[in-house]
Amino acid sequence: MQSKQVVYHCIISFFIVVMPVCSQELPGVSRRDALQNYRIGRDLEARNRMAEAEIYYNEAVRICNDEIARNPSNMDSYTVLTWTLQRQGKYTEVINWGEQGQRIGGTDYRIIETMGEAYFYLTNYDLSLQFMQRYVNFLPQGERTSVAYFFIGEIYRLRRKFRHADIAYTTAVRLDPGSALWWYRLGTVRESAGEYAPAAEAYERALRLNPNYREANEGLARSRQSGQG
Repeated sequence: MQSKQVVYHCIISFFIVVMPVCSQELPGVSRRDALQNYRIGRDLEARNRMAEAEIYYNEAVRICNDEIARNPSNMDSYTVLTWTLQRQGKYTEVINWGEQGQRIGGTDYRIIETMGEAYFYLTNYDLSLQFMQRYVNFLPQGERTSVAYFFIGEIYRLRRKFRHADIAYTTAVRLDPGSALWWYRLGTVRESAGEYAPAAEAYERALRLNPNYREANEGLARSRQSGQG
């Protein structure tokens, strides 16, 4: 469980887009719309100010619930709601609201990807894989396609299907090469498959992005030594 939390926080740290927070952060929070509250909460979470972030997340949830009550077919409201609940770790609620939104408003692939992540953290890897594959098949150049491929790689890695994981991670880093974690994961599955030279290359890429990445440095040393044997 601890390793999953580490992965989750690494993913969060990589994907947070820092949004400016006004000088008076908490007063008048209800004057902002749901997306603004979500973004401010996400920024505060990135600064490890989770108690304040929860105020904005809760406000985003309240606004979305009000919007859905007035207009049950507003898919933007379901989208922001599921994004916010995901940040709060309320994965079952993500699934419930996502399913409700899909029934009422039709398929929204922003929600499909978020539900895929929620199923992953609920350790329902079969459904997570199904949802992520639906997303990448429909939106091969989508905003979250690289993320979806990373999760596909995670599922195959956990199932010890290392060559499948290699393909998924390789696609993820090709689409978005800026995550040391993703390169490290690619190195681990290549190493596990006995592909030591390609593993070393992946570990090296991880270390270029994060020279203090101890696990990547250890993996690089192992791969080089195994490749010489």
